[in-house]
Amino acid sequence: MLRVLLQEARPKQWLKNVLVFAAPGALGALDESEVLSKTVLVFVAYCLVSSGLYFWNDILDVEADRLHPKKSRRPIASGRVGLGPARIIGTALVIGGILLGAVPRVESAAVLFLYALLTFAYSIKLKHVVLLDLGLVASGFVLRAVAGAVATQTDMSRWFVICITFGSLFIVAGKRFAELREMGVDASRTRAILAEYTEPYLRLIIGVAVTTTMVAYCLWAFESADNSTLSHGFPYYELSIVPMILAVLRYVLVLERGLGSAPEEVFVRDRHIQVFAAAWIVVYGLGVYASSL
Repeated sequence: MLRVLLQEARPKQWLKNVLVFAAPGALGALDESEVLSKTVLVFVAYCLVSSGLYFWNDILDVEADRLHPKKSRRPIASGRVGLGPARIIGTALVIGGILLGAVPRVESAAVLFLYALLTFAYSIKLKHVVLLDLGLVASGFVLRAVAGAVATQTDMSRWFVICITFGSLFIVAGKRFAELREMGVDASRTRAILAEYTEPYLRLIIGVAVTTTMVAYCLWAFESADNSTLSHGFPYYELSIVPMILAVLRYVLVLERGLGSAPEEVFVRDRHIQVFAAAWIVVYGLGVYASSL
């Protein structure tokens, strides 16, 4: 039974919660034990809250999920987890996660509460409102980064915020684009809002989001270099633009090949994206910590 409950909690989705490390990591503060411990607590809190929300999402979507070729195998849709126990466990996870988020700072719990509130509103009603559905899902990614910054009292660059915001929109629009291509004429049966979108329109949103993300990242990288204590150091920040753009363009190629309906699976399986991400971590990390070498 525990294995089934863990499956419903969707631990693969916890990868998204790594965004809580973004703000303190970008400023090189994660080598401070207090900052690291607070960030880890917020990460765990987000995992609890997001898992609880997945329980509730599947409770509310149980009938539609039973019509989906993949979602029908989920524990709640398949009947392996009853609706009553799912409601209790889902609620406990959400409340427990918010309370844990208050340990670093009350403000981080407030961000978690806002995330839960928006996600509930999305699951109940707003997922059926065109464009607002994209914005709300993307806001979930942004709030993860905000929670990490608030918990550790880390400042966020305006370019960092823009990059995270449009990068999130890119992932969400790409997910809808892949779902539309994967399900074809039956797409609206499993996700009604897909009837409101077309492939060309979603491709336009993806193009705008990708362009803005890359421009914002370039400006963030140059801003970070200007603020670096190494005024004559090696251009690590500027060079980090290369693997970042390659990773984004690789993901666009994945979408064009008809994949991307499950972004977490793409990140876990696509070796090119993993190599580009690893290269970015190394290069940007050297930029952040070079002054201590």
